[in-house]
Amino acid sequence: MDAQVAGINVSRETIDNLEAFGTLVTKWTPKINLIASSTVATLWDRHIIDSAQIYRFAPKDYENWVDMGSGGGFPGIIMAIMAKSLQPDARFTLIESDQRKAIFLRTAARECGLRVDVIAQRIESVPKQLADVVSARALTALSGLLPAAERHLKSSGVALFHKGQKSQQEIADAKKNWTFDLEDYASITDPDARILAIRRIKTVGQ
Repeated sequence: MDAQVAGINVSRETIDNLEAFGTLVTKWTPKINLIASSTVATLWDRHIIDSAQIYRFAPKDYENWVDMGSGGGFPGIIMAIMAKSLQPDARFTLIESDQRKAIFLRTAARECGLRVDVIAQRIESVPKQLADVVSARALTALSGLLPAAERHLKSSGVALFHKGQKSQQEIADAKKNWTFDLEDYASITDPDARILAIRRIKTVGQ
């Protein structure tokens, strides 16, 4: 029987995988601080649903998804779990320079049976990925995300970024040096947060 996660129809197996991943995060967090300890009790809504909601904005036919600064697997592992039944041929690459978190991500991918590669390097040193989708959550300001997204996206690709209450200021700051097409969506988990879908990223004057 199907269920819903963040308004998206998913299989019972997807729910089971998300719950198993949540258990892993709770187990590992005291050791390597995957998420703030104050948010462990609200992990499902605060991290899993918050991550899952961006899947709605991915192209229907994507093949290669790159998550930058994956940390505790939000949203990268969540996206790979969603895709396991919705887009089973898709490839996921998670970039995380913290070696301990990279080990966690590999463990989570293995235990959840996901098609995930983990690259334990800094984002700017990773070879260009030619991704259909690039994502990042709680990583850095938009001005810092755009050069990384431009590097790793196909020209037809989309960047999906979670942003907080300073999103409009970040957009204004980014436009000083970058041009891009922007779609700006309300978050379903935080009235002050936004989901940004960004395409055709170029430096000003390019």
